[in-house]
Amino acid sequence: MNYSETLDWMFSQLPMYQRQGSSAYKADLHNTIQLAKYLQNPETKFKSIHVGGTNGKGSTSHMLASVLQKAGYKVGLYTSPHLKDFRERIKIDGVEIEEDYVVDFIEQHKAYFEENQLSFFEMTVGLAFEYFATSKVDIAIIEVGLGGRLDSTNIIVPEVSIITNIGLDHVKFLGDTLEKIANEKAGIIKENVPVVVGRTTVDTKKVFENKAASCSSVLYNASGYAGFLYSSDLKGEYQNENIKTTLQTISVLKDQGWLISELAIQNGLANVSKTTGLLGRWQVLQQRPKVICDTAHNEDGLTYVMRQLLKEEYDSLHIVLGVVNDKDLSKILTLFPTEAQYYFAKPDISRGLEVEELEKNAKKNNLIGERFSSVKKAYKAALQRATERDVVYVGGSTFVVAEII
Repeated sequence: MNYSETLDWMFSQLPMYQRQGSSAYKADLHNTIQLAKYLQNPETKFKSIHVGGTNGKGSTSHMLASVLQKAGYKVGLYTSPHLKDFRERIKIDGVEIEEDYVVDFIEQHKAYFEENQLSFFEMTVGLAFEYFATSKVDIAIIEVGLGGRLDSTNIIVPEVSIITNIGLDHVKFLGDTLEKIANEKAGIIKENVPVVVGRTTVDTKKVFENKAASCSSVLYNASGYAGFLYSSDLKGEYQNENIKTTLQTISVLKDQGWLISELAIQNGLANVSKTTGLLGRWQVLQQRPKVICDTAHNEDGLTYVMRQLLKEEYDSLHIVLGVVNDKDLSKILTLFPTEAQYYFAKPDISRGLEVEELEKNAKKNNLIGERFSSVKKAYKAALQRATERDVVYVGGSTFVVAEII
């Protein structure tokens, strides 16, 4: 198989949560543990940082990778989901994994994957860990996929564990309260491994403190970080939390003996997108009209993004909106401004919410607009109708952003 055929096989033969939803979720690490043994435990052959949380884990992972690269280290970066190309998930020093490596890995182990019915995510984690091990990275930043305790990435023993924050998302799998979700996220805390926690509530803070104590792990609350706060090229206001979490983590790494200068920190945070290739976080695609896209897709994330959007100066606001079908629309749609023109569309994946359903629920919240047969057509219409003094926002789902970037 060539690269395109390999991806088609991966997407069609193996469950993939981002595309299929609950049918692809496996609350079990057995397959991953067996796969790691089969691959001769590549996860033990490189140092790592484990990054979990509801929102901000992707941005924090990229910030850390950028700083460590500027410090002169060879840095692996594993994140999910991808926006345009599968290879975005696996990078070294900001460069995506080679197509040939993906093809060769799948070809070499395809029989094992089929025999053991591995999920898309399990297989991809194996690919990433093997790639980082054979490439001899100095350290790899590993973003948790879903949850923490039972996530396929949770076989590593990192230098530091990070939990950015807790919000209500994926409640079918992780629980319907912040405390229950925090318990799942806290599952990445390991024995004697320091843990950095970002924003907390009274309930979630207790969960993390208890878990850290039971693991004899030192806990650092990044919200109380007292050092100098460098700015970042990632301009969303919500990034201030992620910057604190990143800086607190760097402080822990320096205590462990990692050589990271203030210049590396400053340059790393100032050049995250350029250094790592991060896309879709309060990304301004053009001016006149100003077009902003953001991958925020749950109540916690959208609260921050909508707050910032309403601070923009414009004559009229145009919002291209699509969501996936497992979101609680009653909580999400109330966050969007009523004084905007809406362009509704279904993301081009099986999990995408039908546009008729989205429009019906939007009207209940006084969000008025038109529906379109695709995200691209909705976006095109918004650009045509917007004047130079207007703002166009595109979001609601990672997959909506992926279609217009």
